[in-house]
Amino acid sequence: MKEVYAIPDQHIRYATKKAFFEIQMAEGSSVQSHGIKMLSLVKKLEDLKIALNNHIYIDVILQLFPPSYDPFIINYNMNGLEKSINELINMLVQYEITTHKSAPAVLVGEASTSKAKGKRVGHWKRKKGKEKVIAAIASTEGAPTALVGKGKGQGR
Repeated sequence: MKEVYAIPDQHIRYATKKAFFEIQMAEGSSVQSHGIKMLSLVKKLEDLKIALNNHIYIDVILQLFPPSYDPFIINYNMNGLEKSINELINMLVQYEITTHKSAPAVLVGEASTSKAKGKRVGHWKRKKGKEKVIAAIASTEGAPTALVGKGKGQGR
């Protein structure tokens, strides 16, 4: 009965290899969580007796990082570093920490389409005695009383 419903080893190997080769890290996600996923898949591959060279594991892991890690990858390949998978993931975590601390914060705002107003000098200053002058001029010229300023905010 077990043989009928058992999943063939070939299918398990295929699914594990597919997951390992396609686990692309999303931009902005944690290197540590991605590294843990990669290490667990490497362990599964080794348990299934799929023998891949350490260099192949390293190459695949580096290819699955987003373009923001290209400087690290170039440096790693140019210096010919020979590290284990655990050491590589630790180096990537350190790189993530240093790049996030030194990256400048960029704030993007929405552009305004309204026209800029000219500089208003004394816009909020209250001029003392202005109401009395307006009332005196209005009474001599016979202007209607509705135009005479009688309180705050009048005259506009």
